[in-house]
Amino acid sequence: MVNSYALRPAWTPLTIFLMVLGFIVFWPLGLAMLAYIIWGDRMPEVKQHFEGVKRNFKSEFRGCSGRARGYARTGNAAFDEYRTQELKRLEEERRKLEEERREFESFMHNLRRARDQEEFDRFMHDRETARKNGDDKTIDL
Repeated sequence: MVNSYALRPAWTPLTIFLMVLGFIVFWPLGLAMLAYIIWGDRMPEVKQHFEGVKRNFKSEFRGCSGRARGYARTGNAAFDEYRTQELKRLEEERRKLEEERREFESFMHNLRRARDQEEFDRFMHDRETARKNGDDKTIDL
């Protein structure tokens, strides 16, 4: 009895077949299989890395639910006050930028509207001129 693991991250006939089949059926599946063949032996390392990142993220923001924006206190009152002021300043700056973006979008909407109106007026004028001249090339809508 051969005890080989055919679906291992290596260039085995089964993995090549699954990769080709994946590309035929839906190309991201083939790409995923190719990534598994190339980097599959690193899967435990990647899993450990992301578990460590998740653990660090949780410890960073543990017990901060009642504080502004979920930031933990550092223990230095002067720095915490400075950070709070800077965050308020940045929030105000973000609000100003958002308002400018809305004003610009409104300006662009009005500009497009004016351009569309000008093109429509030109079309109607050309159409009226063509009718007065007896030109039958115009199409009645």
